[in-house]
Amino acid sequence: MSGAPPTDDPLALEQQVCFALAVAARTVVSVYRPVLEPLGLTHPQYLVMLALWEQEPLSLSGLGRQLDLDVGTLSRLVKRLEAAGLVTRDRDPDDERSLAVALTSRGRALREQALAVPGTVVERLGMEVDELVELRDRLATVIDAAKAAQPG
Repeated sequence: MSGAPPTDDPLALEQQVCFALAVAARTVVSVYRPVLEPLGLTHPQYLVMLALWEQEPLSLSGLGRQLDLDVGTLSRLVKRLEAAGLVTRDRDPDDERSLAVALTSRGRALREQALAVPGTVVERLGMEVDELVELRDRLATVIDAAKAAQPG
């Protein structure tokens, strides 16, 4: 991406924010992959676990809102985590129509191993933590702007 000469062409690939975001997302997730492998988690499963380590139980729809994932995609992720013995899915006692997702004792214990993930990823990226925090905050602004720009 950075090897191409600068251009004023508004349709040049290297000028596109969407291209930079897509490549950044794929590349950063590829840094996570070998770090998460010993935990038996994919990156999307890791995100589900992060949400549950923060607060549980969560309804499937609440988890979807938190992760900004549709229920269909999330349901497949949760089923795989359940098959791995990390979470349970039960009817929410407050709302029988809703599924509550909770950690198993094994899922809670996995948090201890996961504590090393952020530091390892930061180290592998070779960036300062404050740079990454600033980037995360700027991306949150972009996400909010993109959501506001969506029709409906």
